[in-house]
Amino acid sequence: MKTKMVWGIVLMLVLAMALTACSSADEPAPPAAPAAPSSPSEPAGSGSAGIGASLIGTLEGPEIITDESKKPTSFNEAPQFAALVASGDLPPVAERIGDDPIVIKPVHEIGEYGGIWRRGFSGPGDDWNGIRCCSNDTVMFWDYTGGEVVPNVAKSLVASSDGKKFTIELRNGMKWSDGEDFDADDFVFWYESMFLNEELIPTKSSYFQTPSGIGVLKKISQYKIEITFPDPYFLFPDALAGSTHLGGQALRGKDARGMYAPAHYLEQFHTDFGDKAAIEDKAAGEGYENWVLNFKTKNDWTLNVDLPVISPWRTVTPNNETTWVLERNPYSVFVDTAGNQLPYIDQVRMTLFENLEVHNLRAVAGEYDMMARHVDIQKVPVFIENQEKGEYKLYLDPGDYGSDMQIKFNKSFADDPEIGDLIRNVDFRRALSLAVDRDQVSETFFLGIAPPRSVIPISTNACYPGKEYETKWHTFDTAQANQLLDGIGYTEKDASGIRLRKDGKGPLTLEIITYGGQFVQYTQIMEVIAEQWSDVGVKLRVNEVERTLGEQMFAGNLNQMFAWNNDGSEHIFTFPGHVFPFSGTSNGGALYGQWFQSNGESGEEPLPYLKKIMENWRKGFGVPADERALLCQEIWRLIVDNVNNIGIVGPGPASMGVRVAKTDLGNIPSRQYNSPDGRTPGISRPQTFFWKSAANRQEQSVNIQ
Repeated sequence: MKTKMVWGIVLMLVLAMALTACSSADEPAPPAAPAAPSSPSEPAGSGSAGIGASLIGTLEGPEIITDESKKPTSFNEAPQFAALVASGDLPPVAERIGDDPIVIKPVHEIGEYGGIWRRGFSGPGDDWNGIRCCSNDTVMFWDYTGGEVVPNVAKSLVASSDGKKFTIELRNGMKWSDGEDFDADDFVFWYESMFLNEELIPTKSSYFQTPSGIGVLKKISQYKIEITFPDPYFLFPDALAGSTHLGGQALRGKDARGMYAPAHYLEQFHTDFGDKAAIEDKAAGEGYENWVLNFKTKNDWTLNVDLPVISPWRTVTPNNETTWVLERNPYSVFVDTAGNQLPYIDQVRMTLFENLEVHNLRAVAGEYDMMARHVDIQKVPVFIENQEKGEYKLYLDPGDYGSDMQIKFNKSFADDPEIGDLIRNVDFRRALSLAVDRDQVSETFFLGIAPPRSVIPISTNACYPGKEYETKWHTFDTAQANQLLDGIGYTEKDASGIRLRKDGKGPLTLEIITYGGQFVQYTQIMEVIAEQWSDVGVKLRVNEVERTLGEQMFAGNLNQMFAWNNDGSEHIFTFPGHVFPFSGTSNGGALYGQWFQSNGESGEEPLPYLKKIMENWRKGFGVPADERALLCQEIWRLIVDNVNNIGIVGPGPASMGVRVAKTDLGNIPSRQYNSPDGRTPGISRPQTFFWKSAANRQEQSVNIQ
């Protein structure tokens, strides 16, 4: 432990020296932090004011133009497409984008066409990597602050005064990437043939129903649909903007969710539109057990290169290859304020990396053009030192959520009855939280940038429950931890000081799952926390597994604990999975998640405080924002008081907020809203990123067929 502490201090000293050197070099220093936060975010940890603040810029981003008088009336396109139009192989750009394109005012300037955006990814399980950067296909979306819902695929959304009826106007003339119309029929197909189909979706989405039943979707005209719910649903626009079950084709298509789907393409794989035996035979011929699995794979944005899409880029080499490649969509509906069809960049190319160390070495060497996902905060000093050589700039983007790291308990764990009962014991969870020396963790692994803290969101969030809950049960107090453990009857210890189980099966030993090759060095951190817990007589085994294996363990209710973050939880109603057991695959209690999603018909009834959390969460959908705030404040108080999750440190930039970007890449925000619900960097509209130099545009250009 002492060695790790010394190493942490060394890192901080190196960082301080690097910052000094950086500020005196010929290149301009990183932007200074504003005197007050320019977004809902708070500054990085108080212990790091001089370290983190100089790397945190002012929140900024592009603007979605809805004023018709400010929209362009003539349009331009990439040179490759202009050549195809000239040869008669592609319709003119005005016909491809339709009458109502999505107009984006870039954060800094109008860009130029060409080039490749190079990134890294960890394999097929890293599908969020491409979804975050390159999909932008939700019905509604967030503005760059993450605080306001704005039009996206939908031109407009109008709600009735009682919050039960929503009229969505689509974009006249919008097309799928294969040139077919994107219209109301694609929403009706999704609703009638996917959402209502018991084989495709046996458990209906929490986001398309209210307490009295599911919503009803109907077509009004080619470009207008109406959705009616039996109860008020004031949160519905947020559900269409966030990373929910209604969150677009790229994220949810593979689950037969997403709110819309390409009917003209998918009907051939659906038993409602052909001979069932023939469709089952087709599925078997492609290696699938049944038509349902085949259908969902065909609607997977990351895997199926033939799938029509509406995103700015489309997959041309799937993510189960060593290089995942996406190319510009010829029918992209996005344009800039000068009428240039977006994206500016021809191609996005993600290269597989073997592990986190290799990935970060590539980033340090300047082999990525813009990257924050999987970038290690412990490498900040090295990134600063190599900025000029790698021709990039380092940015820090703290999140508005509470924890860069938390420990999640599987409250429905049952394989070991005694351990399961302990996990469900609030005094046990409180004792483990009090036994964590968060100052040591912050200094050693987070460069002191993320302060010790619970899991609640930042103080400007409407759901913030009060300052008391930032540290309640989250201080370092081994005396109280020992007292709590003694109080629940674990007083006997072995020769090494580890408490003995009550059933006579030896020392009290827990196990936690971590992922390798991810955003934060969770395995190393948990090994330090294991040493800290041993000081109060609890032994911990740290089990690092591959991500897909971990997800299988969660779904099977096999994990005891899991180390992760709670990014996205600042939008608790649209991204609740890190807060409480939300689904049947929840790492915080799969059986409780099943109970929640099935309205008590399956799974296992949760602990009383969790039932209250779930009740408040559901109520929040049907009430105005001020009432919703009171409900979620109570949720966070229950989370902290019951130590549902142990917060370690935060808020900080460690979870996908350590960002490197080439100095020659344009429209890169000084600071961006960092959240999976905003699909960062998607919230910065990467289709507006561009290469400033002609050399990069030409040398990295590709021929799109």
